Amino acid sequence: MLIKTGSIVSHAGAQEWGAGKVLEVNAAMAKIQFSDGINRKIAASHFTTLQPAAAAAYMPPPEAVPAVKAIRASRTAKKI
Repeated sequence: MLIKTGSIVSHAGAQEWGAGKVLEVNAAMAKIQFSDGINRKIAASHFTTLQPAAAAAYMPPPEAVPAVKAIRASRTAKKI
């Protein structure tokens, strides 16, 4: 299988990861964002374990909402 950026794939040895979208590819590895929310680097020697997956199978992880910090009340009273 030809691995290229934007392809939707699944890993034959780790079906629990779900489908993944290829984010980056080079001669040594591919960086893939899987439906379980984890970005994984797959070595080129393991590309044979990647299989094509249906585009509908890929569910991007939900966007992380930044935590809102509580505003601390200022101290206006000074000791004399």
